[in-house]
Amino acid sequence: MNKDFWTSILDFAQTTTQQVGTQLLKDFGHVQASQKADGSLVTQSDKWADQALREAIATHFPEHGILSEEGDQTFPGSEWCWVIDPLDGTTNFTRGIPLWAISLGLLYQGTPVFGCIYLPPLNQVFHGFFPGESQLKMPSGAFLNHSPIHSSNDAPGSNHFFSLCARSTSVIQPGFPCKIRMLGVASYNFLTVAAGTTLGAVEATPKVWDLAGAWVIVKAAGGAWVSLHSQPLFPLLPGKDYGDRSFPTLVVSHAELVPVFRPYMQKIAQ
Repeated sequence: MNKDFWTSILDFAQTTTQQVGTQLLKDFGHVQASQKADGSLVTQSDKWADQALREAIATHFPEHGILSEEGDQTFPGSEWCWVIDPLDGTTNFTRGIPLWAISLGLLYQGTPVFGCIYLPPLNQVFHGFFPGESQLKMPSGAFLNHSPIHSSNDAPGSNHFFSLCARSTSVIQPGFPCKIRMLGVASYNFLTVAAGTTLGAVEATPKVWDLAGAWVIVKAAGGAWVSLHSQPLFPLLPGKDYGDRSFPTLVVSHAELVPVFRPYMQKIAQ
């Protein structure tokens, strides 16, 4: 893969998420939501954004596969595959809370190597490249609005933050070493660790589209990613339906914090 390929990937991801985000900002706080089978909310905005992203990918990268929250949830097994979350934080979006995101992850042989997550209300674009074990010749690093970011090296303390999802409140136990925050956006929970804003984050029931883009950015920023179930998150398996699979996840800013926070995760890991 030459440099032009990765430049085109980044340009495409940023341009497309910003175009979709412009429309979503017009809908923000003015749409009605319906409940999906798993209890989560979906709006016409989610569905429109999903369709717009899929069409853009099909136009620019017709040979690439697509796995999306509102579309096909089966991993096609293609060498390159985009994983889409068209609107992460739908409940915030429908209630008028200005914290929600559009997430893209690009997988090579089932494992993410590029991620781009745009938060329109904050005008923040996170992106990252992480070659991992792919042996691809490609850039590396994590960025917020094109400035490099890195996870914190700090030790836990009463003025540091740890971010939860609504289903992970069981971690709040006596002696928990950080202040708690609950943001309502799975990808952004993890991005705060990548950016050094929080020391850790946990999501009890995230799906693969909540994780694919953030995984790259966290890893590229130096954070540690811990799957709380035994099955590995990546690589995805060809022909497998990921629609009903959750991947309980702990992310911390550096590996030394895993044994600090892991004991609080016991109920989530069951």
